[in-house]
Amino acid sequence: SVTVFISVFYAMYLFIRLSFVARSSVRFVLDPKKSSQDSGNTRRAFSYLITGSTTVVGVYAAKTVVTQFVSSMNIPEGKNMTFKWRGKPLFVRHRTEKEIASEADVNLAKLRDPQHDRDRVQNLTWVIVIGVCTHLGCPVPLNLEVPYYEFPDDDMVIVG
Repeated sequence: SVTVFISVFYAMYLFIRLSFVARSSVRFVLDPKKSSQDSGNTRRAFSYLITGSTTVVGVYAAKTVVTQFVSSMNIPEGKNMTFKWRGKPLFVRHRTEKEIASEADVNLAKLRDPQHDRDRVQNLTWVIVIGVCTHLGCPVPLNLEVPYYEFPDDDMVIVG
């Protein structure tokens, strides 16, 4: 965010600087002996500056809004939320200590698709799976797919 602030500050500095250059070049355009192509590069640079600074400010504002939105969606312990990810439902469950202990005690020999809980989760308190039904109502042949995800912080997960 500091880099974005510096970028926006520098863009504003260039905008102010080029606006004075553009004003001084207008005098030359009004001279009937001068070509309007002399100020064309300045106008083009000014247009690029406005477009670039608007893009930087827009991306920074969107990032701030998305970060606040996601951080406000705290999933309480024992609850889950469904998100749409790559056109598929993504199930995110915040497990309780009882659920974690229950999953750790499962006998793998009794499972149709034996895979230990430790192999499917990175953080024991969170289960993240893609919720696409592959069995169409019959007994489930395989476990739900676990997408690639990582926890850069304790409060943040990046899927994909």
